[in-house]
Amino acid sequence: MELPEEVVQDARRRLHRAAGQVDAVDRMLAEGRECKDIVTQLSAATKALEQVGFKILAAGLTYCVEHPEEAAAQGYPLDEVQKMFMRLA
Repeated sequence: MELPEEVVQDARRRLHRAAGQVDAVDRMLAEGRECKDIVTQLSAATKALEQVGFKILAAGLTYCVEHPEEAAAQGYPLDEVQKMFMRLA
């Protein structure tokens, strides 16, 4: 299933932001920063990755609901998309 271009662009923007947050965690560890600061930044990175997953999954779920036969033929029956959702939840 092909994702809409705006979903791809948004996901990539969020991934770049998450990558920056992960790099910041690495720098913070190297600098010996406080645990609470590191955990806060790590939490932000985790949340950013979750948001990317949910954004992509929402687009896929929308497609599957609007085009159930095509989605199933492409290997994305609704029950499979629901399993993907549960992996993220």
